[in-house]
Amino acid sequence: MAIVSPSILSSNFAYLQKDIEMLNESEADWFHIDVMDGVFVPNISFGFPILHSIRNIVKKPLDVHLMIVNPERYVERFRDAGASIITVHYEACADLKRTIDLIHSCGVKAGVSINPETPTAVLREILPCVDLVLIMSVHPGFGGQKFIEDSLQKICEVKRMISEENLSCLIEVDGGIGLGNVEKVVRAGADAVVAGAAVFSAESPESIIRDMKKL
Repeated sequence: MAIVSPSILSSNFAYLQKDIEMLNESEADWFHIDVMDGVFVPNISFGFPILHSIRNIVKKPLDVHLMIVNPERYVERFRDAGASIITVHYEACADLKRTIDLIHSCGVKAGVSINPETPTAVLREILPCVDLVLIMSVHPGFGGQKFIEDSLQKICEVKRMISEENLSCLIEVDGGIGLGNVEKVVRAGADAVVAGAAVFSAESPESIIRDMKKL
């Protein structure tokens, strides 16, 4: 059964606490936190104030996705803000291995993400060092985009690399995932899926999460 990590970027910020409490009571496994800096991606989301305000409300791991340049500058602060997993982008790190090591030294699980145009081959050397690979199935920076079908092949490629090296890192997929495609994403090899609009635009988000986990 796949891990479901709803992205609170798609929640109603006027009722953020209510949405968080809903997720606490749902079958969701993680809270996905999208952090954007307006440089690596053409948008800005939220940062430390939001995380500090919710850390004592959430009852599940904070799955923090840093879409920012030079993320090593902020790793310790995200750890202090409650992150259980910190994922950085291959494309945004001057020294990826050093950044992954820094995350681990803070006692936090480390992930690496790749954009749709980045080939999976770049991950081969770093795979033994990470706990999670996040495959972007849309172009990062905006919610509500359509799933890029070529992502299924990338999931299969990363799954094959993990199996060949007998590694235990998870594969997470983010972007355009809903009831219509979650099954094929998991069949391709995903262990975890991020869902934003599909969850928070539904009449019953709890039901969507439950149905996604069943599929």
